[in-house]
Amino acid sequence: MNKLLMHPAAKPAIFGLALLPMAWMILATATDQLGANPAEALIRSLGDWTLRMLCLVLAVTPLRVVTGTPALARFRRMLGLFVFFYAVLHLLAYAWFDMGLDGAEIARDIAKRPFILVGMLTGLLLLVLAATSFNRAIRWLGAARWRMLHRAVYAIAGLAVLHFYWMRAGKNDFAEVVVYAVLLAALLGWRVWHRVQQHRRAPAPRPLSRGH
Repeated sequence: MNKLLMHPAAKPAIFGLALLPMAWMILATATDQLGANPAEALIRSLGDWTLRMLCLVLAVTPLRVVTGTPALARFRRMLGLFVFFYAVLHLLAYAWFDMGLDGAEIARDIAKRPFILVGMLTGLLLLVLAATSFNRAIRWLGAARWRMLHRAVYAIAGLAVLHFYWMRAGKNDFAEVVVYAVLLAALLGWRVWHRVQQHRRAPAPRPLSRGH
């Protein structure tokens, strides 16, 4: 499996697969398959795929460790950028189809509806992570500060679920919310547990000799 994932064609293949939802939405829009309210369907589909990509990128490390497949790590950055890609499209679709790209109207909607505010905050955090996902940013920030900054993924996951919950609250439809909440909680919980185990297994610092 590692050899397959290290193949030069593996990254382009994953990239193409990650674009398939977007290709389907374009086709569905062009062929009028989005139902009676295509704008709402498109906005929701883009939001759903943002959450799915977030779950996928958070699953990379557990899968890598549990299956002993270190090559999976080479796809994590790309998948993380796809989370940002679908989130930006989700926000743009809302701003365009719902608000007509009217900045003042968008500002009033943010003040009026908390779930829109939470969605915007989530997008802002994703922007920060996307902007600092490159090697130059890691060198500039330093590895320790970079890792601390990218722990914002925990806040992003929580805000994303809260945004989804409030959006569905109006229709009293929480089935999918529970699924995403449980899945994200399990993935984040595993990361915390794994980090604790790593600290426990780390060798204790050796005491300085009396001569020092």
